[in-house]
Amino acid sequence: MDAFLNEAETLVARQGQRMTKIRRKVLRLLLESAEPAKAYDLLANLDGEGSAKPPTIYRALDFLQETGLAHKIESLNAYVACGHASHRHSAVFLICDKCHGAEELHAEATSEALKAETEAAGFKMSRAVVEVRGTCRDCAA
Repeated sequence: MDAFLNEAETLVARQGQRMTKIRRKVLRLLLESAEPAKAYDLLANLDGEGSAKPPTIYRALDFLQETGLAHKIESLNAYVACGHASHRHSAVFLICDKCHGAEELHAEATSEALKAETEAAGFKMSRAVVEVRGTCRDCAA
């Protein structure tokens, strides 16, 4: 995990940004979470940051999304660390209805198809998050 956090700091620095202590802690909490994390749960787990308020956590989450280090799963109103932060991409998530876990797929073909279809419709896509609901492998076993 420390290696990923160090890579994240390097990525952020290359973008001309800074990984603050709060941003790093929020990213660590996302990485440690077994399922998508809600903002208020993250806030409750910010040890040693007693003065942190909701706007603090939302600013950190916005930053992590903007830099490609996290995604928001809209239907759950929750966040996950990005497993493919080294490049910009559309996110495709498999969300389990039983255990509430979410797995990010690196679905390049899906991203390219979305881009082609939106361009054909005259729409300039800025980002896309595809959420597929169902039962994960573990819960189906």
